[in-house]
Amino acid sequence: MTATVRAGKRYTDMSRNIFAIFILTFLLNKCYPQMIRYPFPQHNAYHKGTIKPNHLSQEKLDNQVLDFYIKWKKQYIHQISEANQAYVFFEEEGSILQSVSEGQGYGMIIVTLMAGADPDAQKIFNQLFNYVIAHPSNPASTLMAWSQLADNKNKDTTSATDGDMDIAFALLLADKQWGSQGEFNYSDSARKMIRDIMKKEINQDTYSILLSDAVESDSKDYFDMRSSDFMPLHCKSFEYATGDQKWKKVIDKNYALFSHLQNTFSQDAGLVPDFIIGINSNAKPANPRYLESKYDGCYNYNACRVPLRIATDYLLTGDNRSYEMIRRINQWIRETSTGNPDNISAGYTLAGNDIKSRNFEAPSFIGPFAVAAMIDSSNQQWLNNIWDYMTGFKFEDFDYYDNSIKMLSMLIITGNYWTP
Repeated sequence: MTATVRAGKRYTDMSRNIFAIFILTFLLNKCYPQMIRYPFPQHNAYHKGTIKPNHLSQEKLDNQVLDFYIKWKKQYIHQISEANQAYVFFEEEGSILQSVSEGQGYGMIIVTLMAGADPDAQKIFNQLFNYVIAHPSNPASTLMAWSQLADNKNKDTTSATDGDMDIAFALLLADKQWGSQGEFNYSDSARKMIRDIMKKEINQDTYSILLSDAVESDSKDYFDMRSSDFMPLHCKSFEYATGDQKWKKVIDKNYALFSHLQNTFSQDAGLVPDFIIGINSNAKPANPRYLESKYDGCYNYNACRVPLRIATDYLLTGDNRSYEMIRRINQWIRETSTGNPDNISAGYTLAGNDIKSRNFEAPSFIGPFAVAAMIDSSNQQWLNNIWDYMTGFKFEDFDYYDNSIKMLSMLIITGNYWTP
């Protein structure tokens, strides 16, 4: 009888201890949400044979990233305190826009990777996500309206696929960084958004990537896409998070599409255009003024992100399709610039010729070429040169787009990029 009582007491004490641990864990998550798992700097080991700048110490590289982040955050993270929201400011002269979903995606990825160095990273991330939630492309969607006006209202009720993909990827990063037991269930939110991206922003016939959720199967642009929307590393993360095998089809089909474009329209330079049309029959570069400018069929301000998007797949997963595509671009850009980053143009024809009258530097082009250089040690001096050239630019000389892509590029180049 005594033994039974003692045993019962032990079980009671054990239950109390388990309950106490549960309460303590709950309180810690509430009071100290930033139990950071991957604080900056991470110094991630990328795929074997890839490189980083080797003429500066890792500490110096990290400090350059942190210094730039402090400026970037101060300039572009704008808070709406009364709504507990924040947005990435779309700083462009003459624009009526407050923000765009593309910027929210950049911002959410950047602050997650900078957690640890920035003690407010999770707070800012949650505010950015609150802003996303407050601006859906339509009331029933998890996708974000592509742009917001100065009065905090959506410009229209359509999405932009690149913004949605970056936001979903950022949510997966946030789950890995902080867990999903706090204010938001990041993992659940990411999976819901990924399902909507697959349903509404992926062509279910060709598995190319639609421009937005406004494009339907009977739309004239149903078989068109923006080249920089292909983010193979994101797609692999989406497949892993959801188990949806369709993401593998997206990866395979779009790598094949890009190979076709390189071989058919840019044999010397290996470039792809801003916009691609006719993917179901005879895929080719878009005509001038297809959507944005007379350079829509060139390597311009959308396609400039492609080397970053593709090269990160090789850096993190070693996918040889990425290597082959980026190798061609590396060879061409080194030759056409004669190894001098100052000769990099802000835009090219697919033949590899400079777009005329672009007599200025653009980090949105330069940063991705630096990321591309990382795939092979033969590019070491070239990478070192680009790093010094890019980091020598004055922050105030460039706008949100250039500085945000530069910020992402710097994180990748220094080994401080990782994947969920």
